[in-house]
Amino acid sequence: MSRVINPDSVGKERTRLTKSIVLCIRELAKQSAVTPETKDQAAFIALALQAIADGIDVSVAAWEKRDYWVKADKFRMEWMWAGQVAAKMKEAVLADDWGAIAMLMPQIAQKFSKIVVSDNHRLGKPWSSAYKLLALHQKL
Repeated sequence: MSRVINPDSVGKERTRLTKSIVLCIRELAKQSAVTPETKDQAAFIALALQAIADGIDVSVAAWEKRDYWVKADKFRMEWMWAGQVAAKMKEAVLADDWGAIAMLMPQIAQKFSKIVVSDNHRLGKPWSSAYKLLALHQKL
């Protein structure tokens, strides 16, 4: 029996989300006023960061199974900020606190400064309807 390979691993999902966040930050920087699309973009960043934070334990499980504790802990510490910033971002988006969002954007952009998204990307607009989804998560 051959092994099962999951083509949609947490690592690939994290890569896709980080590129989408970088794209979203670029688009947010172009905005001059708060529009529904702007709210969707900010909400998407919050949701994507939370998804990244939720996938960290899944990523390090294989390392811990092989007793690579130092590597697992280093990876956790490297991504610890994602959950914290996601919570702040979510709170700011739902409260329409654009000053706080503006303060969080440079922190997020700095963390993803090495990620390159080409102009010919196939990501589309991953932030569409993200504000509704964030508001729905808040009610749950």
